[in-house]
Amino acid sequence: MTRYAHNGEIRIAFEDLGGAGGDPLLLVMGLGTSRFWWPDGLVDELLGRGFHVVAYDQRDAGESTHLPDRRAGSPFKALLRRDAPAYGAEDLADDAVAVLDALGWQSAHLFGHSMGGLVAQRTAIRHPKRVLSLITSSAVPSDAKGLNVLRYVRLSLLPRFSRLHHPDTPQGNLDLAVAVARLLAAPDRHIDEHDVREFVDKEAAHQVTSFRDAKAQSRQIGAKWHGGPLAGITAPTLVLHGERDPLLRTSAARAIAAAVPTARLRVVPGVGHFLFRADWSTYADELRTHADLAPAQPQFTGPVEP
Repeated sequence: MTRYAHNGEIRIAFEDLGGAGGDPLLLVMGLGTSRFWWPDGLVDELLGRGFHVVAYDQRDAGESTHLPDRRAGSPFKALLRRDAPAYGAEDLADDAVAVLDALGWQSAHLFGHSMGGLVAQRTAIRHPKRVLSLITSSAVPSDAKGLNVLRYVRLSLLPRFSRLHHPDTPQGNLDLAVAVARLLAAPDRHIDEHDVREFVDKEAAHQVTSFRDAKAQSRQIGAKWHGGPLAGITAPTLVLHGERDPLLRTSAARAIAAAVPTARLRVVPGVGHFLFRADWSTYADELRTHADLAPAQPQFTGPVEP
């Protein structure tokens, strides 16, 4: 069931996926993608390892507030602009904390994937007391800005995304999801409708879609960070990256791990940017091992009343 947190006038949709009484774990998904793209199988693996799992939609995605259209240009142009088209990266970090407040969680483990990993890094910098541990997966360093981000991106993949055109119909949404997953998966993974249908069906039930709103993606990726450096992260940090990620180079993970004090780097063999079902158990094991190294969690206080 969808619930909402509030950061000023922005509503942030989130969902409790189970495991009450376990270690609090907040999932942060990537650019232009709803929370429904967290696979049920991965969530089940996390629940089985003692986590209380919550996922949320970033602003401008899923069921969260979508900002008014502005002249942001393409996501690529928005990334390179000096000014933010709609809001700052600090706002995205504050949205994550708004979800913690709504849950009554004094702190939580943060697992961010892709751009969600970037947001998780910045949340750990901006709100260190709210983050028990940080897991950043398939992400670029939060210190990277503008053209410096592109050094970590496999640019040959970007034109293939721009050529994805599918009708805005139920079958078109399914075909689009398959196409995106195939671009992001490790080259030897076979991706078909079975791998994405659960995401598309959930989105349809909530009347949302991912990847279609380029303006919203531009606002997200164009959010500028004015906060501290990665060296300011004090939470125990695990940096995960697929060895065969077709979108981001492993140098991105190595840069994060080098910048964050005491961070641990794990480059996972055979894994791409899309978290395939064969990867779920490995990732859940990594999260459990990492969380066990973090300080004990504060007592659960219960939901904060609006």
